[in-house]
Amino acid sequence: MPPLRALPFFLLLLCASFSVHAAAYVGSYGGHGLGVNYGRVADDIPSPRRSVELLRAAGAGSVKIYDANPGVLRALAGTHWPVSIMVPNEIIPDVAASAAVADRWVAENLVPYYPATRVKFLLVGNEILSDYSIANSTWPRLVPAMENIHLSLRKRGISSVKIGTTLAMDALVDGAFPRPPSAAVFRPDIAESVVRPLLHFLNGTNSYYFVDAYPYFVWAGNNLTVPLDYALFQGGNTRYVDPVTGLAYTNLLDEMLDAVSIAMAKLGYGSVKLAIAETGWPNGCDYDQIGGNVHNAAIYNRNLAARMAKNPGTPLRPGAKMPVFVFSLYNEDLKGGPGTERHWGLYYANGTAVYEIDLTGRRPLSSYPPLPAPENNTPYKGPIWCVMSAAATKKLNETAVGNALTYACGQGNGTCDAIQPGKKCYLPNTTVAHASYAFNSYWQQFRKIGATCYFNNLAEQTIKDPSKCSHTPPAL
Repeated sequence: MPPLRALPFFLLLLCASFSVHAAAYVGSYGGHGLGVNYGRVADDIPSPRRSVELLRAAGAGSVKIYDANPGVLRALAGTHWPVSIMVPNEIIPDVAASAAVADRWVAENLVPYYPATRVKFLLVGNEILSDYSIANSTWPRLVPAMENIHLSLRKRGISSVKIGTTLAMDALVDGAFPRPPSAAVFRPDIAESVVRPLLHFLNGTNSYYFVDAYPYFVWAGNNLTVPLDYALFQGGNTRYVDPVTGLAYTNLLDEMLDAVSIAMAKLGYGSVKLAIAETGWPNGCDYDQIGGNVHNAAIYNRNLAARMAKNPGTPLRPGAKMPVFVFSLYNEDLKGGPGTERHWGLYYANGTAVYEIDLTGRRPLSSYPPLPAPENNTPYKGPIWCVMSAAATKKLNETAVGNALTYACGQGNGTCDAIQPGKKCYLPNTTVAHASYAFNSYWQQFRKIGATCYFNNLAEQTIKDPSKCSHTPPAL
């Protein structure tokens, strides 16, 4: 670190507060391994009790869920893991408007399971500041909802449960990649109206700022300038030095976390603790995405576990341990959007491990078996088609496919003209052939403005021309 006299005044205060703060809470967080996000947006995943066994096998030290599911909470009873539960986004306005509603939620969703299930964090909402459709209805009510939940816990004498909310990196002006970190600030539309009151609440209750931090997305969007190894904690001699603070970074996650800390300090709350609500690396992706593969996912999560076990903290907060939750327990096949959304799991939906991992970070990295070589770390340049998936073809749901076909054909300009009776692509007159044509025709028209090859889990990308009637897409 450079001499303090070289730093701006706010960073003098920042360094002073962090040096005291880090010493104050090193080792304060329980659990012996990284936490895991236990999402359930998938078909036929293992039961909660079996999921507990899989969490234990991976060396998990804590668990985070996206609701307060009774079956999951009962299965977690007696595990002694710190557990995080969540108030759904859609009820935040009601919880904010009524202390009675907040108290009823606590009575129904926490009290019956606590303390047998060691609920440690109660998160009010998930990334609500990323959803502009609820800016007026929900953003201003976030902190009042948290205050009402806190009031309910205090009334019941529950002091060990910390209240927070999860925010994505897009709460910052430059999103996930504010470089240098010292330039980071919160978005002007939320800084004073939402974030400052939030930080005041977190500071007053000794809670955490929960951030979803994904180096994968930063690297994928900047792969020509950000080395992959730097994103995977394998930077070696790769370093980035913040020209203002002089702090040296050897990995991308540290940059992201310090950016959040600095943005908080600029609002006067540089001592609020950080927690990583979500991080990880996808083990698969679509052909028009890059770097989502088993090799990179295993390297990222193994290195993350080792790093947090041996050298926690960041350059700005050296030695400061924090709760960290990897995303996610399972590949979740029912999630929409691009292919990465369905490929973050430590396990496949059948309970088979995607790769070996020890979330405690104690297993030597050299002891793991060889990983499959990555095949998509650079962009694919050839044509891509969108067709009925093999799984959907094998287990054909005529109603679901018919609805998807109707949607695809109802969009665009002549999307499905060629598969009308008598037209050149009408034959073969089968559900699968017509759906594949419709999916591909729609996707080729609208992919540049955000359309995905998903169709409620009925479609998938392919690099093999599916038929002579397919619209041949341009090379990427």
